[in-house]
Amino acid sequence: MSSSPLRVIVAKPGLDGHDRGAKVVARALRDAGVEVIYTGLHQTPEQIVEAALAEDADAVGLSVLSGAHLTLFRKVIDLLGERDAADVVVFGGGIIPAADIPVLKEMGVAEVFTPGASPSAITRWVREHLARDESGDPGGPSDSGNSSSAGDSGSSADQLDRGAGATAGA
Repeated sequence: MSSSPLRVIVAKPGLDGHDRGAKVVARALRDAGVEVIYTGLHQTPEQIVEAALAEDADAVGLSVLSGAHLTLFRKVIDLLGERDAADVVVFGGGIIPAADIPVLKEMGVAEVFTPGASPSAITRWVREHLARDESGDPGGPSDSGNSSSAGDSGSSADQLDRGAGATAGA
């Protein structure tokens, strides 16, 4: 069982219609051997959680460019908790103000990637934080809510210092 690949839902919640970054991330994860389920545009938090449960996902990656990130991330996290799936890791990216990143992490978002995050950095983070233990269960670091990523990881704090770039993290 330990050889089963990680399963990640990549989703675009809400009315945001720009999905290039989400598709870039989905492809990078797929190319790295992760099973990726891309839900498409205009998904409700309920649809995203249903997909995560139906696909037995290890994580949900949300891409939000619309400014509704606080509401959408909170709803997905709350719904996962209500469905006894709080162990599904939630991470994401997009156009997210620096002041909102600590708020997202406090609510349980494991990592936030901002514009300029490279697909390889996101893939590396997923691999490191969703690494399977010997039983085949995901078991990354217990402090994944803290941004302890390496300097080139593409994490929220690192990307804020580097400024704008490609929107692969979106």
